[in-house]
Amino acid sequence: MIKGLFDGFDSVSTKQWKQKIQFDLNGADFNDTLIWNSNEDIAVKPFYNADDLKKHTPSTSNISPWRIGQTIFVAHTEKSNLKAVDAIKRGAEHIHFIIPSEENISIEHLIKNIDTDSISIHLELQFLSVGFIKSIHTLPGKKNISIAVDIIGNLSKTGNWFNNLTDDFSKFETSFQSSQSISINTSLYQNAGANMVQQLAYTLAHANEYLNHLKLNPESSASIQTIFTVSVGSNYFFEIAKLRALRILWSTLASEYQINTDCYISAVPTKRNKTLYDYNTNMLRTTTECMSAILGGANNVCNLPYDAIYHKDNEFGERIARNQLLILKYESAFDKVNNAADGAYYIESLTEQLAEKALELFKDIERNGGFLNQLKSGTIQRKIKENATKEQEQFNSGERILLGTNKHSNPNDKMAEQLEIYPFVKINKRKTLIVPIIEKRIAEQIEQTRLKNEKQNEIDN
Repeated sequence: MIKGLFDGFDSVSTKQWKQKIQFDLNGADFNDTLIWNSNEDIAVKPFYNADDLKKHTPSTSNISPWRIGQTIFVAHTEKSNLKAVDAIKRGAEHIHFIIPSEENISIEHLIKNIDTDSISIHLELQFLSVGFIKSIHTLPGKKNISIAVDIIGNLSKTGNWFNNLTDDFSKFETSFQSSQSISINTSLYQNAGANMVQQLAYTLAHANEYLNHLKLNPESSASIQTIFTVSVGSNYFFEIAKLRALRILWSTLASEYQINTDCYISAVPTKRNKTLYDYNTNMLRTTTECMSAILGGANNVCNLPYDAIYHKDNEFGERIARNQLLILKYESAFDKVNNAADGAYYIESLTEQLAEKALELFKDIERNGGFLNQLKSGTIQRKIKENATKEQEQFNSGERILLGTNKHSNPNDKMAEQLEIYPFVKINKRKTLIVPIIEKRIAEQIEQTRLKNEKQNEIDN
């Protein structure tokens, strides 16, 4: 920069900016016209400057090495291995295996021909088995393999422990001794309709339950790895700020326990705003959501195929999802600038506000017995449902827009014959310990009506 380039320009205060804007509004009220309030109770202004920041500590994290991820559901070991190897050849740098059962699953065969020195592997286990976890850690010469068993996440989603509270935590603690890692899957809260303050606070409270239980020794806890799986929505700048706020909040909590304050964030686009009709619009949604994840500092991003809510896994949808990330990384150069959002007044302000509001809610949860206690009482579920209902009303009124669904919809668009999997909430009556948190897409009701009309029109014709 040329020395003294801006010396001839006077600085402009916030008051001067507002006066100029008010003049241009020709009598219209500044607050009513230009300020809108988010569901997080954050007033979004038309401009931001340094006056909006209470404090600004530049980020020191290096976010450029984010990895292109591929999620693979393991129904068959050999087929899943071949799929992973093929995805790596096509640009994937991180493989997220979802393993529903330990029966007939060999991790050694699952990761065959995968160079784990350069490719990171994340194993999400949907069951609880200490023996299975220990067997993974005995694999010779394998690096970059993380294991996720989230017993609280399972309780939140299904309404039940794997076995019971005592047994689950006992096995969790034994597994932790082998892995020295804690995994928290927070995507459930976003997909169920929680606002961002709730997502952050519940994530922190969720993690705190594990830290409380483990009673960690600070002298031997420096190497603990904490992995957060986070869903990202389409509120672009807010989502960037959400991930940045998560790092701040985790650093605050971890420092209290005197453990490693770094966290590993794996991001995936939300399902909540995805639609059946005009499904190609989902590609636009996932692109901006992946951009938010990258700029927010995610360590890896596993994109969601545009047809994931109604098609079985297929090569075309997964290739397009992976190619979106390849374009962002190698053509849009999203890995060339560290902390690209750092210093942006709007994003910095949002980050501060989200972190502060989430910390207050977290403290309230702890004052009232902690996360598990509030799950048991149904408080967490009720609060999420309240915000989800608010979002649904905004969608139904047209205030919240999903293009191709509640605005600019194509009446000739037909989907009844395209459904390979059931895209709506499934109701399976069963006995549960607590009320489960239910994921639900915001467009489900209108889509069910359209599908019903499609079938009726076929009968009439």
